[in-house]
Amino acid sequence: MTIDIDAKAKSLVDAVMAQPATDQDIELVQRQLGRYPRGMVAVGARCVCGRPLAVITRPVLPGGIPFPTTCYLTGPEAVKAASHVEAAGVMQQYNEMLGEDEELKAAYAEAHQLYLAFRHELAARLGDSEEHIEGTSAGGMPVRVKCLHALLAQSLVMGPGTNPIGDLVLERVKDEFNPAVCRCTVL
Repeated sequence: MTIDIDAKAKSLVDAVMAQPATDQDIELVQRQLGRYPRGMVAVGARCVCGRPLAVITRPVLPGGIPFPTTCYLTGPEAVKAASHVEAAGVMQQYNEMLGEDEELKAAYAEAHQLYLAFRHELAARLGDSEEHIEGTSAGGMPVRVKCLHALLAQSLVMGPGTNPIGDLVLERVKDEFNPAVCRCTVL
């Protein structure tokens, strides 16, 4: 199934920008990260309790610093779960799967294109330049698996079926992290 990537990106940006980050959101994410979340413009995914799981970060941080990771995982339980999968060496398995499965490779390439279109739409609305990161998405897309945190964040922000590797991670960690089950520890 092929989607209209530009229309989907516009719809996703419409949804996240309809509710910009509040001071309370920024405060919660600051506690989650242990630092101020520079460039945060919205919460892209929330736990069922309402706490942020993944945020939307502008393409250019204050001071003109390029930042290609638009969908940024912040929920400590989600971060920990993705880290456990990375530590178990599963990224190598996912890379092998990409090399062997043409459907998976095509879906992963589409996830990359959607990420770029989403960031482009966000940049246009915010007046940010993205020329310094043009063609760069996150997590190693479109050719390899490099960061499961970024891929999981895309799945959480953009929904199931958007990033096949992010979806595989979410399925793998469901007993440790599930956005439909609150396990939040950061208040």
